[in-house]
Amino acid sequence: MAVNKDSNIYTFIFAIVLVAVVGTSLASLSVGLKPRQDKNVEIKKKMDILAAIKVEATRKTAADLYSQYILVDECLVIDESGSPVEGIDAFDVDIKKEYRDKTLDKKDRKYPLYVASIDGGKKYILPVVGSGLWGPIWGYLAINEDKTSIFGAVFDHKTETPGLGAEIKTNAFQKQFNDEKISENGNYKKMKIVKDGSGSAKEYTVDGITGGTITSKGVEEMLDRTVQVYVNYFNK
Repeated sequence: MAVNKDSNIYTFIFAIVLVAVVGTSLASLSVGLKPRQDKNVEIKKKMDILAAIKVEATRKTAADLYSQYILVDECLVIDESGSPVEGIDAFDVDIKKEYRDKTLDKKDRKYPLYVASIDGGKKYILPVVGSGLWGPIWGYLAINEDKTSIFGAVFDHKTETPGLGAEIKTNAFQKQFNDEKISENGNYKKMKIVKDGSGSAKEYTVDGITGGTITSKGVEEMLDRTVQVYVNYFNK
C-alpha cells in the first residue's frame, strides 16, 4: 500500500519518530560526556581554591598543585554552629546546590573548610556563594594562620554585566581583601563594601564596583552570611 507523504498522519508520525531519534541521540551523548564534564568541574574547582592562596594553576597543572598545597587529610566540613560534621568529604559538598535548595533548613547546610600549606604556614580556605544582579556569584577566601585576617580572595560569576558587576572577578577588586580582618578578639566583624570611595581608609571596608552596586552588595551578603560560621569554628 502506498504511503501518502502529504497526509497529516504521515507528518505527525514522522515528527514523533524524528523527536524520539534526536532525543535518544542527545541523551546518549550527554551520558557519554558526563565523566568529562564532571572532570572539568573538578579541575575548575581546584583552580579556584588554589587561586585563593595565590597559586596560579592551569587545567594541566591543577591536580598536581592541589595535591602539593592542599592538606586533604586536614580538610573538613562544619555545620552552621561551627561544629565539625563527620563522614563527609569537603570536596564533595556542593555549596551552590545547597544555596539553590530553598527547602534546606539553615541548620542542615554544610560548610567545607580547606586547609593549605604554603610558605611554611597554614591557610584556611572558605568557599562562599550568593546572588548578584543577574545570577549566582561565588568565591573563596583564604584566611591566614592567625585565623583572623584574609590572605587572599577570588570571586566569580555566571551572568553579571561586563564592565560592571563582572568586575568582581578582577584582581583590582579582589586584592582589596588582602590583610582585611574577619574578627577581632574572637568577635566576628562584618566586611562592608561601600560605594563612596572610603574603602581603603577604613577597617573592615573595601570599595565596591562603580555601577555594580547590587553585585557588590551580593558579595557583601554572601561573605556576611558565610564567614561568621567559620569564625564560630575558629573560636572553638
